[in-house]
Amino acid sequence: MDANPALIDYLKVRRSIPAFQMREPGPDRAGIEDILRLAVRVPDHGKIAPWRFIVYTGAIRAEIGEELLKMALERDPKLSGEMIQVERCRFTRAPVVIGVISTAAPHVKVPEWEQVMSAGALCLNVLMAANAHGYVANWLSEWFAFDERAFPLLGVQPGEKVAGFIHIGSTDFPVVERPRPELSDKVTWMEG
Repeated sequence: MDANPALIDYLKVRRSIPAFQMREPGPDRAGIEDILRLAVRVPDHGKIAPWRFIVYTGAIRAEIGEELLKMALERDPKLSGEMIQVERCRFTRAPVVIGVISTAAPHVKVPEWEQVMSAGALCLNVLMAANAHGYVANWLSEWFAFDERAFPLLGVQPGEKVAGFIHIGSTDFPVVERPRPELSDKVTWMEG
């Protein structure tokens, strides 16, 4: 089997960049479509594509942030000034935010858990496809990914779940490595 040195080198250094460290430019519509075209090449038992995308760009991101801030203040009217700003900027930290939505449901042949995992694989593929196009990215799932009251605001339909929000942009910050688990702590060998 032929190795792919470029892919090995990429995987050795792949990491997410915090969304608050992102800036313009982000991909344009054609770039986003290229990223998504690559991303959909995930394991998908039964070829049922149990997921979809919602792409947030432009002014709608600030509008969503203002509405999320209102919801956050309903939950905690004593939010600090810093947290008010955090809530307000949830969708404006990066130039592009892509919601990966799981549409997993009971199926005659495909276990629902496999469908959910396909959506998780899709999130990782979006990250890697964004990196392949020269952008930085981060996969986040914050409180509103689990609060169904926010779903209409975000374009999420009843019965769907948010697998994550992928923030995509550029950065001037240095990429800093983080500790990774020791394989000896995470691998069990069962040999004959």
